[in-house]
Amino acid sequence: MSQQEIIQARRERRQLRVRKKLEGTAERPRLAIFRSSKHIYAQIIDDGQGKTLAQANTLDKDVRTQLVKGYGGNQGAAGLVGKVVAERARKAGIDKVCFDRRSYKYHGRVKALAEAAREAGLQF
Repeated sequence: MSQQEIIQARRERRQLRVRKKLEGTAERPRLAIFRSSKHIYAQIIDDGQGKTLAQANTLDKDVRTQLVKGYGGNQGAAGLVGKVVAERARKAGIDKVCFDRRSYKYHGRVKALAEAAREAGLQF
């Protein structure tokens, strides 16, 4: 195995370790995030139906206009996405979620998104 394949296998194991403890239901859907170097994405998923109930990311027009310098790869952008996804979830009638951080540490942009979502009214 090459070094890149080893890193990918470790990442997949971490993701599965987190996901085996979580499952989004109709009462408590899953808030899943994806973090790239330039953007951050968040969506609220009901795993029972396999549907996305609410979503936000740094590529949305209303989010992009509020970004500082138009860059979506920092903590400020992550906080803004957390706030927007929480507002959209509240409009959809969702108050409680379980947080799926994937293989990412609860640090930096992931933490900023989670804290902003909590401040906007989501419970997890």
